Amino acid sequence: MTTPAYDVVAIGNAIVDVLSQTDDAFITAEGMAKGSMQLMFSPEDADALYAKMGPGIEASGGSAANTVAGMAALGARCGFIGQVANDQLGEVFAHDIRATGVTFGTAVRDGAPTTARCLIFVTPDGQRTMNTFLGASQFLPASALDSELIASAAILYLEGYLWDPEEPRQAMRAAIEIARKASRKVAFTLSDVFCISRHGGDFRKLMNDGLIDIMFANEAEILALMEVEDFDTAVAAAAAQVPMLVVTRSENGAIAVSGGKTVAVPAEPIAKVVDTTGAGDLFAAGFLTGQAQGRSVEDSLRLGAICAAEIISHIGARPMVDMKALAASKLG
Repeated sequence: MTTPAYDVVAIGNAIVDVLSQTDDAFITAEGMAKGSMQLMFSPEDADALYAKMGPGIEASGGSAANTVAGMAALGARCGFIGQVANDQLGEVFAHDIRATGVTFGTAVRDGAPTTARCLIFVTPDGQRTMNTFLGASQFLPASALDSELIASAAILYLEGYLWDPEEPRQAMRAAIEIARKASRKVAFTLSDVFCISRHGGDFRKLMNDGLIDIMFANEAEILALMEVEDFDTAVAAAAAQVPMLVVTRSENGAIAVSGGKTVAVPAEPIAKVVDTTGAGDLFAAGFLTGQAQGRSVEDSLRLGAICAAEIISHIGARPMVDMKALAASKLG
Protein backbone atom coordinates (compact mmCIF):
# COMPACT_ATOMS: atom_id res chain seq x y z
CA MET A 1 0.00 0.00 0.00
CA THR A 2 1.42 3.36 -1.04
CA THR A 3 1.71 6.26 1.38
CA PRO A 4 -1.44 8.43 1.12
CA ALA A 5 -1.01 11.75 -0.63
CA TYR A 6 -4.15 13.07 1.10
CA ASP A 7 -5.49 12.68 4.62
CA VAL A 8 -9.14 12.77 3.56
CA VAL A 9 -11.05 12.94 0.30
CA ALA A 10 -14.74 13.69 0.81
CA ILE A 11 -17.77 13.24 -1.38
CA GLY A 12 -20.78 15.40 -0.62
CA ASN A 13 -23.29 17.99 -1.65
CA ALA A 14 -21.72 21.08 -3.24
CA ILE A 15 -23.96 23.78 -1.77
CA VAL A 16 -23.97 27.52 -1.33
CA ASP A 17 -25.64 28.47 1.98
CA VAL A 18 -27.80 31.52 2.53
CA LEU A 19 -28.08 32.25 6.26
CA SER A 20 -30.58 34.62 7.82
CA GLN A 21 -31.64 35.31 11.38
CA THR A 22 -35.30 34.88 12.25
CA ASP A 23 -37.60 34.02 15.16
CA ASP A 24 -39.49 30.93 16.27
CA ALA A 25 -42.79 32.35 15.00
CA PHE A 26 -41.49 32.35 11.41
CA ILE A 27 -40.28 28.76 11.74
CA THR A 28 -43.71 27.70 12.99
CA ALA A 29 -45.62 29.72 10.39
CA GLU A 30 -43.64 28.09 7.57
CA GLY A 31 -44.24 24.59 8.95
CA MET A 32 -40.55 23.86 9.49
CA ALA A 33 -39.19 21.37 12.02
CA LYS A 34 -36.86 23.55 14.06
CA GLY A 35 -33.24 22.41 14.12
CA SER A 36 -33.63 19.94 11.26
CA MET A 37 -33.23 19.81 7.48
CA GLN A 38 -35.96 19.51 4.89
CA LEU A 39 -35.70 19.27 1.14
CA MET A 40 -37.21 21.61 -1.40
CA PHE A 41 -37.94 19.78 -4.62
CA SER A 42 -38.17 22.63 -7.12
CA PRO A 43 -36.32 25.89 -7.80
CA GLU A 44 -39.71 27.62 -7.56
CA ASP A 45 -40.10 26.47 -3.94
CA ALA A 46 -36.58 27.68 -3.19
CA ASP A 47 -37.27 31.05 -4.80
CA ALA A 48 -40.53 31.48 -2.87
CA LEU A 49 -38.90 30.78 0.49
CA TYR A 50 -35.89 32.92 -0.38
CA ALA A 51 -38.24 35.83 -1.04
CA LYS A 52 -39.47 35.58 2.56
CA MET A 53 -35.99 35.66 4.07
CA GLY A 54 -34.61 38.67 5.83
CA PRO A 55 -31.12 40.00 5.06
CA GLY A 56 -28.84 37.04 4.45
CA ILE A 57 -25.22 36.01 4.27
CA GLU A 58 -24.06 33.83 1.38
CA ALA A 59 -21.29 31.33 2.07
CA SER A 60 -20.19 28.08 0.48
CA GLY A 61 -21.35 25.09 2.49
CA GLY A 62 -22.31 21.46 2.24
CA SER A 63 -21.64 19.09 5.13
CA ALA A 64 -18.63 17.16 3.84
CA ALA A 65 -17.27 20.26 2.11
CA ASN A 66 -17.37 22.09 5.45
CA THR A 67 -15.48 19.21 7.04
CA VAL A 68 -12.60 19.19 4.57
CA ALA A 69 -12.45 23.00 4.57
CA GLY A 70 -12.08 22.82 8.35
CA MET A 71 -9.43 20.13 8.05
CA ALA A 72 -7.48 22.19 5.53
CA ALA A 73 -7.58 25.13 7.94
CA LEU A 74 -5.96 22.82 10.51
CA GLY A 75 -3.23 21.88 8.06
CA ALA A 76 -4.60 18.59 6.71
CA ARG A 77 -4.33 17.56 3.04
CA CYS A 78 -7.81 17.17 1.59
CA GLY A 79 -9.76 16.75 -1.61
CA PHE A 80 -13.45 17.09 -2.42
CA ILE A 81 -15.74 15.59 -5.03
CA GLY A 82 -19.13 17.21 -5.61
CA GLN A 83 -21.32 18.40 -8.45
CA VAL A 84 -21.97 22.05 -9.30
CA ALA A 85 -23.71 23.57 -12.30
CA ASN A 86 -22.17 25.88 -14.87
CA ASP A 87 -23.52 29.01 -13.16
CA GLN A 88 -22.52 31.80 -10.80
CA LEU A 89 -23.17 29.84 -7.59
CA GLY A 90 -21.10 26.99 -9.01
CA GLU A 91 -18.22 29.39 -9.58
CA VAL A 92 -18.58 30.71 -6.04
CA PHE A 93 -18.48 27.23 -4.55
CA ALA A 94 -15.47 26.15 -6.60
CA HIS A 95 -13.54 29.32 -5.78
CA ASP A 96 -14.29 29.11 -2.06
CA ILE A 97 -13.31 25.49 -1.54
CA ARG A 98 -10.13 25.81 -3.59
CA ALA A 99 -9.25 28.95 -1.65
CA THR A 100 -9.16 26.86 1.53
CA GLY A 101 -6.47 24.64 -0.02
CA VAL A 102 -8.77 21.73 -0.81
CA THR A 103 -8.26 19.98 -4.14
CA PHE A 104 -11.48 20.22 -6.20
CA GLY A 105 -11.64 19.23 -9.83
CA THR A 106 -15.12 17.81 -10.48
CA ALA A 107 -16.30 18.90 -13.92
CA VAL A 108 -19.23 21.34 -13.94
CA ARG A 109 -22.63 20.21 -15.18
CA ASP A 110 -24.27 22.13 -18.02
CA GLY A 111 -27.97 22.93 -18.11
CA ALA A 112 -30.64 22.78 -15.42
CA PRO A 113 -30.89 22.50 -12.50
CA THR A 114 -28.81 25.18 -10.85
CA THR A 115 -26.09 24.68 -8.25
CA ALA A 116 -27.52 23.55 -4.91
CA ARG A 117 -28.43 26.08 -2.26
CA CYS A 118 -29.47 25.80 1.36
CA LEU A 119 -31.65 28.44 2.99
CA ILE A 120 -30.75 28.44 6.68
CA PHE A 121 -32.82 30.20 9.32
CA VAL A 122 -31.03 30.87 12.60
CA THR A 123 -33.18 31.53 15.68
CA PRO A 124 -32.04 33.54 18.74
CA ASP A 125 -31.04 30.34 20.57
CA GLY A 126 -28.52 29.55 17.81
CA GLN A 127 -30.49 26.66 16.33
CA ARG A 128 -30.36 26.38 12.55
CA THR A 129 -33.26 25.15 10.45
CA MET A 130 -32.21 24.19 6.94
CA ASN A 131 -34.19 24.09 3.71
CA THR A 132 -32.18 22.57 0.90
CA PHE A 133 -32.65 22.60 -2.85
CA LEU A 134 -30.18 19.96 -4.00
CA GLY A 135 -30.07 21.15 -7.59
CA ALA A 136 -27.06 19.92 -9.56
CA SER A 137 -25.50 18.18 -6.54
CA GLN A 138 -28.01 15.32 -6.76
CA PHE A 139 -26.74 14.44 -10.24
CA LEU A 140 -23.18 13.49 -9.33
CA PRO A 141 -22.49 10.43 -11.55
CA ALA A 142 -20.02 7.65 -10.87
CA SER A 143 -18.23 8.76 -14.04
CA ALA A 144 -17.33 12.04 -12.28
CA LEU A 145 -15.30 10.24 -9.61
CA ASP A 146 -11.56 10.78 -9.61
CA SER A 147 -10.41 7.24 -8.85
CA GLU A 148 -6.78 8.24 -8.37
CA LEU A 149 -7.74 10.97 -5.93
CA ILE A 150 -9.90 8.59 -3.87
CA ALA A 151 -7.25 5.87 -3.83
CA SER A 152 -4.60 8.37 -2.76
CA ALA A 153 -6.41 9.38 0.45
CA ALA A 154 -6.01 7.67 3.81
CA ILE A 155 -9.75 8.11 4.43
CA LEU A 156 -12.75 8.43 2.12
CA TYR A 157 -15.38 10.54 3.91
CA LEU A 158 -19.05 10.33 2.85
CA GLU A 159 -22.08 12.34 3.96
CA GLY A 160 -25.49 10.82 4.54
CA TYR A 161 -27.25 13.80 2.98
CA LEU A 162 -25.98 12.80 -0.47
CA TRP A 163 -27.28 9.24 -0.10
CA ASP A 164 -30.83 10.37 -0.90
CA PRO A 165 -30.65 10.83 -4.69
CA GLU A 166 -30.05 7.68 -6.74
CA GLU A 167 -27.17 8.88 -8.94
CA PRO A 168 -24.78 10.05 -6.20
CA ARG A 169 -25.74 7.04 -4.07
CA GLN A 170 -24.37 4.80 -6.78
CA ALA A 171 -21.33 7.05 -7.10
CA MET A 172 -20.62 6.69 -3.38
CA ARG A 173 -20.96 2.91 -3.57
CA ALA A 174 -18.43 2.95 -6.40
CA ALA A 175 -16.14 5.20 -4.34
CA ILE A 176 -16.27 2.76 -1.42
CA GLU A 177 -15.11 0.00 -3.76
CA ILE A 178 -12.23 2.16 -4.99
CA ALA A 179 -11.17 2.97 -1.43
CA ARG A 180 -11.41 -0.66 -0.33
CA LYS A 181 -9.34 -1.90 -3.26
CA ALA A 182 -6.67 0.64 -2.30
CA SER A 183 -6.81 -0.57 1.34
CA ARG A 184 -8.06 2.83 2.55
CA LYS A 185 -10.52 3.54 5.35
CA VAL A 186 -14.10 4.73 4.86
CA ALA A 187 -15.76 7.24 7.19
CA PHE A 188 -19.48 8.01 7.07
CA THR A 189 -21.56 10.71 8.75
CA LEU A 190 -25.26 10.03 9.25
CA SER A 191 -26.03 13.74 8.69
CA ASP A 192 -29.65 13.92 9.90
CA VAL A 193 -32.51 11.83 11.28
CA PHE A 194 -34.29 12.68 8.03
CA CYS A 195 -31.67 10.69 6.12
CA ILE A 196 -31.96 7.74 8.49
CA SER A 197 -35.75 7.66 8.17
CA ARG A 198 -35.34 7.20 4.42
CA HIS A 199 -32.15 5.10 4.21
CA GLY A 200 -31.50 3.60 7.63
CA GLY A 201 -31.64 0.12 6.15
CA ASP A 202 -28.88 0.99 3.68
CA PHE A 203 -26.73 2.53 6.42
CA ARG A 204 -27.12 -0.51 8.68
CA LYS A 205 -26.22 -2.80 5.77
CA LEU A 206 -23.04 -0.83 5.10
CA MET A 207 -22.11 -1.36 8.74
CA ASN A 208 -23.05 -5.03 8.74
CA ASP A 209 -21.03 -5.60 5.58
CA GLY A 210 -17.94 -4.12 7.23
CA LEU A 211 -17.72 -1.21 4.78
CA ILE A 212 -17.58 1.58 7.39
CA ASP A 213 -14.47 2.13 9.51
CA ILE A 214 -15.50 5.37 11.23
CA MET A 215 -19.12 6.34 11.87
CA PHE A 216 -20.11 9.87 12.95
CA ALA A 217 -23.50 10.55 14.55
CA ASN A 218 -25.21 12.79 17.05
CA GLU A 219 -27.39 11.52 19.86
CA ALA A 220 -30.68 11.66 17.99
CA GLU A 221 -29.17 10.02 14.91
CA ILE A 222 -27.66 7.05 16.74
CA LEU A 223 -31.00 6.35 18.46
CA ALA A 224 -32.81 6.50 15.11
CA LEU A 225 -30.23 4.34 13.35
CA MET A 226 -30.33 1.56 15.93
CA GLU A 227 -34.09 1.92 16.42
CA VAL A 228 -33.98 2.06 20.22
CA GLU A 229 -34.79 4.72 22.82
CA ASP A 230 -31.88 4.21 25.21
CA PHE A 231 -28.62 5.98 24.35
CA ASP A 232 -26.25 3.43 25.90
CA THR A 233 -28.06 0.57 24.17
CA ALA A 234 -27.84 2.35 20.82
CA VAL A 235 -24.14 3.08 21.23
CA ALA A 236 -23.34 -0.49 22.23
CA ALA A 237 -25.24 -1.89 19.26
CA ALA A 238 -23.62 0.46 16.75
CA ALA A 239 -20.12 0.15 18.21
CA ALA A 240 -20.28 -3.61 17.76
CA GLN A 241 -20.54 -3.08 14.00
CA VAL A 242 -17.90 -0.42 13.26
CA PRO A 243 -14.24 -0.17 14.31
CA MET A 244 -14.71 3.45 15.45
CA LEU A 245 -17.95 5.13 16.51
CA VAL A 246 -17.98 8.86 17.28
CA VAL A 247 -21.11 10.40 18.79
CA THR A 248 -21.58 14.08 19.58
CA ARG A 249 -23.95 15.11 22.40
CA SER A 250 -24.17 18.91 22.06
CA GLU A 251 -23.53 20.55 25.44
CA ASN A 252 -22.80 17.12 26.92
CA GLY A 253 -19.64 16.67 24.88
CA ALA A 254 -18.81 13.65 22.75
CA ILE A 255 -17.72 10.04 22.96
CA ALA A 256 -15.75 7.64 20.81
CA VAL A 257 -15.93 3.88 21.08
CA SER A 258 -13.24 1.66 19.59
CA GLY A 259 -12.06 -1.82 20.48
CA GLY A 260 -14.52 -2.02 23.36
CA LYS A 261 -13.09 1.13 24.97
CA THR A 262 -15.15 4.31 25.41
CA VAL A 263 -13.52 7.73 25.62
CA ALA A 264 -15.55 10.81 26.54
CA VAL A 265 -14.76 14.53 26.52
CA PRO A 266 -16.82 17.53 27.66
CA ALA A 267 -18.02 20.24 25.32
CA GLU A 268 -15.67 23.16 24.89
CA PRO A 269 -17.10 26.15 26.81
CA ILE A 270 -18.08 29.27 24.87
CA ALA A 271 -19.67 32.55 25.91
CA LYS A 272 -22.70 32.27 23.61
CA VAL A 273 -24.09 29.92 20.98
CA VAL A 274 -24.74 32.08 17.92
CA ASP A 275 -25.36 29.56 15.12
CA THR A 276 -25.11 25.75 15.26
CA THR A 277 -24.76 25.44 11.48
CA GLY A 278 -21.78 23.20 10.74
CA ALA A 279 -21.12 22.15 14.34
CA GLY A 280 -21.08 18.45 13.49
CA ASP A 281 -19.13 19.09 10.30
CA LEU A 282 -16.36 20.90 12.13
CA PHE A 283 -16.34 18.39 14.96
CA ALA A 284 -15.62 15.72 12.34
CA ALA A 285 -12.91 17.99 10.89
CA GLY A 286 -11.17 18.23 14.23
CA PHE A 287 -11.45 14.55 15.02
CA LEU A 288 -10.23 13.37 11.62
CA THR A 289 -7.36 15.86 11.65
CA GLY A 290 -6.36 14.66 15.10
CA GLN A 291 -6.28 11.10 13.85
CA ALA A 292 -4.29 12.13 10.76
CA GLN A 293 -1.77 13.84 13.04
CA GLY A 294 -1.37 10.69 15.12
CA ARG A 295 -3.10 12.12 18.18
CA SER A 296 -4.85 9.94 20.75
CA VAL A 297 -8.59 9.35 20.49
CA GLU A 298 -9.12 11.64 23.48
CA ASP A 299 -7.12 14.48 21.96
CA SER A 300 -8.86 13.96 18.62
CA LEU A 301 -12.22 14.30 20.39
CA ARG A 302 -10.97 17.42 22.15
CA LEU A 303 -9.85 18.92 18.84
CA GLY A 304 -13.30 18.15 17.45
CA ALA A 305 -14.90 19.94 20.41
CA ILE A 306 -12.58 22.94 19.95
CA CYS A 307 -13.52 23.21 16.26
CA ALA A 308 -17.24 22.84 16.98
CA ALA A 309 -17.07 25.56 19.64
CA GLU A 310 -15.39 27.95 17.21
CA ILE A 311 -18.00 27.38 14.53
CA ILE A 312 -21.05 27.86 16.77
CA SER A 313 -19.67 31.15 18.10
CA HIS A 314 -20.48 32.98 14.83
CA ILE A 315 -22.78 32.90 11.81
CA GLY A 316 -21.68 30.46 9.10
CA ALA A 317 -20.15 27.00 8.81
CA ARG A 318 -16.57 27.87 7.91
CA PRO A 319 -13.89 28.90 10.47
CA MET A 320 -13.23 32.59 11.07
CA VAL A 321 -10.00 32.32 13.07
CA ASP A 322 -6.56 30.79 12.58
CA MET A 323 -7.45 27.18 13.35
CA LYS A 324 -3.85 26.01 13.57
CA ALA A 325 -3.12 28.66 16.21
CA LEU A 326 -6.34 27.83 18.06
CA ALA A 327 -5.52 24.12 18.15
CA ALA A 328 -1.97 24.83 19.30
CA SER A 329 -3.18 27.08 22.10
CA LYS A 330 -5.64 24.48 23.35
CA LEU A 331 -3.79 21.21 22.76
CA GLY A 332 -0.18 22.11 22.11
